[in-house]
Amino acid sequence: MSHPDHNFSPSLSPNPYGWIPKSLQTLHRAHWYRQVQPIEGKGGATIWLDGQPCLNFASNDYLGLAGDPRLAAAAADAISSYGTGSTGSRLLSGQRPIHRELEQAIAQLKGTDDAMVFSSGYLANLGTLAALVDHRDLIVADQYNHSSLQMGARLSGATVAVYDHNNLAQLQRHLAEKRCQYRRCLLVTDSVFSMDGDLCPLPEILDLADQWDAMVMVDEAHGTGVLGASGGGAVELLGCRQRPMVQVGTLSKSLGSLGGYVTGSADLIDFLRNRTATWIYTTGLSPGDAAAARAAIAILTQSPQCLTQLTENSTYLRQQLDQLKVKRLPSDSPIVCLQVKDAATVLALGQHLQQQGIFAAAVRPPTVPTSRLRMTVMATHTREDIDRLVAGIKDFWAGGVREELSL
Repeated sequence: MSHPDHNFSPSLSPNPYGWIPKSLQTLHRAHWYRQVQPIEGKGGATIWLDGQPCLNFASNDYLGLAGDPRLAAAAADAISSYGTGSTGSRLLSGQRPIHRELEQAIAQLKGTDDAMVFSSGYLANLGTLAALVDHRDLIVADQYNHSSLQMGARLSGATVAVYDHNNLAQLQRHLAEKRCQYRRCLLVTDSVFSMDGDLCPLPEILDLADQWDAMVMVDEAHGTGVLGASGGGAVELLGCRQRPMVQVGTLSKSLGSLGGYVTGSADLIDFLRNRTATWIYTTGLSPGDAAAARAAIAILTQSPQCLTQLTENSTYLRQQLDQLKVKRLPSDSPIVCLQVKDAATVLALGQHLQQQGIFAAAVRPPTVPTSRLRMTVMATHTREDIDRLVAGIKDFWAGGVREELSL
C-alpha cells in the first residue's frame, strides 16, 4: 500500500541509482560540491599541500599538539603495551588501564566527579542524548548546534523545539509553552559554536533550567583546552563549574588525538555506562589514541602558558581584521569568520589565499546558512603568520571585491 502522503509513480528508468549523477551536477552548479584535500606529513601551523608549504589556518589543533613528539611517544608506548586496538567493547574485552587513566584526567580537567570516553565525539553526543531522553521528553536546542547534537536529538525520539541562535527570550517561550507537557526536559547547546566562534550564554541557560526543572547538556568540543584559566573550557571561563550539567566534548581538537567524552556527576556517568548504546555496543577507543589524549592533558596542565598564547593570537587576528573593516562575525574564541556574499566568492577567496601559501576553510551552505571564510588560530602561530593571512585577505579585498567583504 502506498503512503497516503506520497504520490510518487514508479521510475521507468532501469537504474534506480540514476538520480545520483544528477544530484552531483546540482551540487556543482550551486558551488556546494566538496572533495578532500590531502595534507602531507604532520599537521601544525605550517603544512604541506600539493608539495608546497602552506600556513595552516584551517585546523582545530588549537594548541598544536597533534604533531607533538610527546603525544607520539605516549601513543607508541601504549601500542607496545596494549596493541593497536582495544579488540572489544569496554564492557567485554575492550577495557585497558589507559582508558580509566584518561577518564580520570578528563574529570580533573573539567572539575567533575567522573567521565567516560567514547570512540568519537559524534558517538558521545548521539549516545548521551538517546540515553537521557526519549519520546516522553522535550529537547530545547540552539539552531546552530553541531550536526551531532541535531542528529542525536532526532534519534532520541524526543520532541525537539529549536530556538534562534542564542535567543534566550525564545528559549524561555518554548519552556513556558511546552515544558509542562513532558516528563523530562533537556536544554542542549554548543559552548563555542564551531562555524561562528561565539559563545553560548551558559549562565542564563542554567538559570532557565533551574526555573523550569530542566537538564542542560553543553558540547565543549571547541572549548576544552581552549578557554578558561586551566583549559577547562567555556564552562570554566563563564564561572559555571560548580553547577550541575552534562558536559560532552572531543579529544580530536585541542587535545590532538581522537575520541569523545562525557563528564559530570558520578551518578550520571554510572547511568550512562549502563544505558548508552554508542558506548556499550562499540569497540573501545584504541590504546594509542587514549594515551595521546592523556599526554595532551598532562602537557596542558603543566604548561598553561600555551592557553595565554592562543588567546593573544586570537585577539591579535580579530584586531587586525577589524582594521580592514571587513564583515567579521562576532567571536570570543580562536574561530574567526569573515562573512562573504556567496559560495563562489568564498571559494575564490580561499583559492586566492592558497595561491599565496595560506590555507583557510571556505565554508558554504548547507554546512552554514551563509558563506564564510573560517579561520582557526593556533597557539603555535606567530604574529608574522597572522600578518601574512591578513595581508592575503586585504589583497583579495583590494582586487575589486570590496562589496563582498566590506561592512
